[in-house]
Amino acid sequence: MEVITTAIPGVVILQPKIFNDSRGYFFESYSKRVFDELVRPVYFVQDNESCSTRGVMRGLHFQKPPYAQSKMVRCVKGAVLDVAVDIRKGSPTYGQHVAVELTQDNHRQLFIPRGFAHGFAVLSDIAVFQYKCDNYYHPEAEGGISIADASLGIDWHIDAENAVLSEKDTRHPLLKDFDSPFDYNTDYYNS
Repeated sequence: MEVITTAIPGVVILQPKIFNDSRGYFFESYSKRVFDELVRPVYFVQDNESCSTRGVMRGLHFQKPPYAQSKMVRCVKGAVLDVAVDIRKGSPTYGQHVAVELTQDNHRQLFIPRGFAHGFAVLSDIAVFQYKCDNYYHPEAEGGISIADASLGIDWHIDAENAVLSEKDTRHPLLKDFDSPFDYNTDYYNS
């Protein structure tokens, strides 16, 4: 597995080694030993999957402490533009984002540490999206930033004005109106 660093320390792209032959392909999508050695020790406790159609946007979501989550995400069918936004108060990259296309063909994964809001836009007719989390989901800890916040400077690669959003995702605040529960100077979120 190759680890590709991004402009925001801690957010990394994982490119697995693909073995192709006449039967198709094989790759190791996750090994705790390799991940802990190359990225950092994380204990994933929950796997999730969603299926969405072209033009759907989900996010920008996070779980508030003490239920914050690191995530490792991938698109197993179709293509998405996946985005992580730094929402750690005091971070030198606060409000900045990493965006990467995750597709069934490139097999890339994105690791998003705690203290980031996460979302994606579906670029294909159908997208099956999977993610591993290092903390269990708690509905009372849900939080979000508006996926339509122009101040974030995200090029979603789709017409965001006509995107399909959940009712909940239309109500998230803009970054400027948001009081983040994450502090960059707390080692828990900065490691």
